[in-house]
Amino acid sequence: MIIYISGGARSGKSRFAQEMALKRSMEPVYVATAKVWDENFAERVARHKRERGPEWTCIEAERNIHLQPIMDRVAVIDCVTLWLTNLFMTCQEDIEKTLATFKAEIDGILALKGTFIIISNEIGMGVHAATEVGRKFTDLQGWANQYVASKADEAIFMVSGLPLWLKNSSQK
Repeated sequence: MIIYISGGARSGKSRFAQEMALKRSMEPVYVATAKVWDENFAERVARHKRERGPEWTCIEAERNIHLQPIMDRVAVIDCVTLWLTNLFMTCQEDIEKTLATFKAEIDGILALKGTFIIISNEIGMGVHAATEVGRKFTDLQGWANQYVASKADEAIFMVSGLPLWLKNSSQK
């Protein structure tokens, strides 16, 4: 089962996903897709680690999420934006190759038993990117989000800490 949660920065996505996971499992998994690029981001990662309790198993993986030990688990995958950034760089900013790689990873997750709560940012709702690579990535993110949402059993959009259900398992 895939539960997809999207929204803007600081919309409450991660908190909501973690609360949802803890309602489903006493031993959830947190898959962190971030690559730590600088000291500021390292501090952010450390804060997130402190906020989660000892019941969480943390897996740090920049790609190949479907190959991680998440089968038969409740796992929060945080987040598509950083995961996609890693793939985009690996694929040398080739949108088609990156999207194909990402879709294959999502399909790999779909083949696993478990509950996978996938978090993503809605970056296309903000300011238009000033650079060509920024516009390419915004398009890529939008297509990736659409793919995950189309495969998800539930899709939730977070606004100001409040969930708005776009799709629930009874609608599929």
